[in-house]
Amino acid sequence: MVLGSANADIVVKVNRRPSAGETVLGSDTEILPGGKGANTAVAAGRLGADVALVAAIGDDSYGDLLMSSLRDAGVDTGPVHRVDRATGIAFIMVTPDGENSILVSPGANSTLSTTHVEEGLGHPRVVVASIEVPVATVEHAISLASARGARTVLNLSPVAKLSAATLSTLDPLIVNEHEAAWLLGGDAVRPAELLALGPRSVVITLGARGALVASSAGVHEIPAPPVDPVDTTGAGDAFTGALAATLATGADLVDAARFAVRVAAASVTRRGAQPSYPTAEELAGGGS
Repeated sequence: MVLGSANADIVVKVNRRPSAGETVLGSDTEILPGGKGANTAVAAGRLGADVALVAAIGDDSYGDLLMSSLRDAGVDTGPVHRVDRATGIAFIMVTPDGENSILVSPGANSTLSTTHVEEGLGHPRVVVASIEVPVATVEHAISLASARGARTVLNLSPVAKLSAATLSTLDPLIVNEHEAAWLLGGDAVRPAELLALGPRSVVITLGARGALVASSAGVHEIPAPPVDPVDTTGAGDAFTGALAATLATGADLVDAARFAVRVAAASVTRRGAQPSYPTAEELAGGGS
């Protein structure tokens, strides 16, 4: 079960990001399905996982786009609520090196409530959440899922402060290097100090360098396969979806992270977020 945002991604390719007060010309606009929650669910669904999404989207054309993408990936959309609010939108600039800058207008995502969680959570093996929806709703979902015996995974993006009770149930907490530094109040990535905050395990995503997995058993470095990036949008969500899907099969966290790194690497070789995610068959065949 995934809990999180669903956005329409409005994507423009640019040669460089504009400075303050500057206008830069870009490419034609692409409108693609996105949002950290929907991305995570689609990534898991395309890999064959039995996955559902708890989310809120508007009753508009962007919402229709998202529902179609979710269903095409095999995601159960029963817990997705259509609300009287515009679907969330992410405005994305992509530079020639594949890196991106993103501004999110939450829209309907802001309405996702604890009532939605209680109605839609069910009794899954793994619950994975992210922070483009209200933090109070995420913390309630983590608490309820833990009480029901689910393994709880949180991609702390965008980074936010969490209660000690929430942190203590996470297995793992997923952060990138910037989010890890924010949590620790510095620039260095220190897995042991992240564990000291309370989670049972931590995964630090390192982009093209792969990931670090830290737990009481130690720290494991997982390299990423070399690829030529086209667009890194949604790569972290591809990682999270693949990790959660693999954990739901009973796999070890390190093995799950190794697979998730492969999925994320494959995703950056295509444009967009959800359209870039590989199927299990593509991975098995060596395709991207």
